[in-house]
Amino acid sequence: MTPLEQTDLEQTDPAVSVPKVNGRLIALAEFIALLAFALVSKQLLDPYFWRYSGPVSLGITLLVLTGYMRLRGWSWTSYGLPSFPGLGRDGQRGKKRWLAFKVVVTLVAFGAVLVSVQGGSAALDIAFMQVEPEGVEDRWGAIEGNLPLFLAWLGIIWTAAAFGEEMFFRGFLIVQLQKVFGDTRWGAVLAVVLAAMVFGYGHYYYQGLRGFVETGTIGLAFGTLFLVYKRNLWPLIIFHGLIDTAGFTAMYLGLE
Repeated sequence: MTPLEQTDLEQTDPAVSVPKVNGRLIALAEFIALLAFALVSKQLLDPYFWRYSGPVSLGITLLVLTGYMRLRGWSWTSYGLPSFPGLGRDGQRGKKRWLAFKVVVTLVAFGAVLVSVQGGSAALDIAFMQVEPEGVEDRWGAIEGNLPLFLAWLGIIWTAAAFGEEMFFRGFLIVQLQKVFGDTRWGAVLAVVLAAMVFGYGHYYYQGLRGFVETGTIGLAFGTLFLVYKRNLWPLIIFHGLIDTAGFTAMYLGLE
């Protein structure tokens, strides 16, 4: 298999192998500590620049996590970042096509989730799912026609959102929870579900309960795809960046 189909370190790297009981307790402590650090750092930054506290606290958390990984002898390869297909190299064309196919699959899954959640909530007449959360519009600032602000958000999209959120909420949380629960089918299910709930909660503060449900469901889909892709984040990162870029471009042009 290619690096985009399976990470060679899945079975041999101690960062992703399932430890015994004591090791699972350590893995749980690591999970709680990093998650608590992310949440607390955001709360501490909120009074100063709440609009950017999420991306900044996530970036700081990933820096701390990366440093901790280095101390443990781990790498992000084990948590979802295998080598990216080289650009312009004939031998990499098959890998790049396979990657593009996975991005399209992610698009289909994303669309299916939104249609299902929005259609289901409308059919069931769930009131809070029919109202746009008050915090969403103010969250991004006056972005329409504001080129500097638009470019600033594009930078945040491709760093904190596309890379940062996928690395933390999918790569780290799911792999870490699998180490806690065990590398079994139910362990994988629990890991994906809990990581999705954390992802939904991470958007609750400005999107409300509707945002928690929508982003949590997207987290379920992305977490499942992360495992289907053999712990490969690249398709998710690329799609995440592209879909957010499209949304912010629409806001900048006044199409939303």
